Amino acid sequence: MQNVFQGRSLLAEKDFTKEELMYFIDFAAHLKDMKKRGIPHRYLAGKNIALLFEKSSTRTRAAFTVAAVDLGAHPEYLGKDDIQLGKKESVEDTAKVLGRMFDGIEFRGFKQENVELLAEHSGVPVWNGLTDKWHPTQMLADYLTVKEHLGTLEGVTLAYAGDGRNNVANSLLVTGAILGVNVHIVSPKSLFPEEELVKMAQSFAETSGSSILITDDVDEGVKGADVLYTDVWVSMGEEDKFAERIALLKDYQVNMDMIQKTGKEEVIFLHCLPAFHDTETAYGKEMEEKHGLKEMEVTDEVFRSKHARHFDQAENRMHTIKAVMAATLGNLFIPHV
Repeated sequence: MQNVFQGRSLLAEKDFTKEELMYFIDFAAHLKDMKKRGIPHRYLAGKNIALLFEKSSTRTRAAFTVAAVDLGAHPEYLGKDDIQLGKKESVEDTAKVLGRMFDGIEFRGFKQENVELLAEHSGVPVWNGLTDKWHPTQMLADYLTVKEHLGTLEGVTLAYAGDGRNNVANSLLVTGAILGVNVHIVSPKSLFPEEELVKMAQSFAETSGSSILITDDVDEGVKGADVLYTDVWVSMGEEDKFAERIALLKDYQVNMDMIQKTGKEEVIFLHCLPAFHDTETAYGKEMEEKHGLKEMEVTDEVFRSKHARHFDQAENRMHTIKAVMAATLGNLFIPHV
């Protein structure tokens, strides 16, 4: 039977069924085990992969590079200064050129429209490594990490505290709703997710049996959470909003008090990284000098605690990205999901 993933792009989680997303997650766990045991899995031998980066990256670039090499493919990094995407050449024209040279394209940038244009015109699978709206490869890693540590996704409650309308919050909400995870977005009212997105998540939740909660009440939002998740208070491109965000979000910092409020001794903490949990970065020092804060969205105590699973989560970026590339480009035998 035909591989249901062959030739498909991963542009947003909403385009995939619960069964398809779970296939990616479970296949990633299998590939992770194969790597740990030193078993070759060169499903993309001889393939060439373009890695397009408008935005800088540590985990996404490293994950796609290592995943491609493990699969036998050759990754070629093309940064914002290497390509003319949208500047001297349209996204459509760039897509048509790259699609004739490469077998698959990863894109990490600003506009969701651009990754969709690449997929429409390149003729090869395109994988969204992050846009301002969605972050699907992050979600697969996140929910793989939850499943690894809690044994299941069904009925799990994940509370996200912070900026409720950024790409990570959007993706957590919609992906969780598809997968049957109860998702709580805990943020100030002015940073609630867009109403259209909440309606989309609620429609998925009705099918999967999960529940959605959008609240500015920390006590209500984190009570009963199995997973506490946060992200930076200011996304890339919004650096001028730090003072405003600190004022809005200081009460939504993930600290040990918030951990206690979940009522769950075994609650796990996730963060897509990088995290501003100390002043060991130039950014952290600048925030301390300008705003008097040594910790921002998460305290150093929580970041280094027994609850923390963010480095497992970071590693899982590679395994899940590998699963997506292999499934969509590797001519695998996948009779059904």
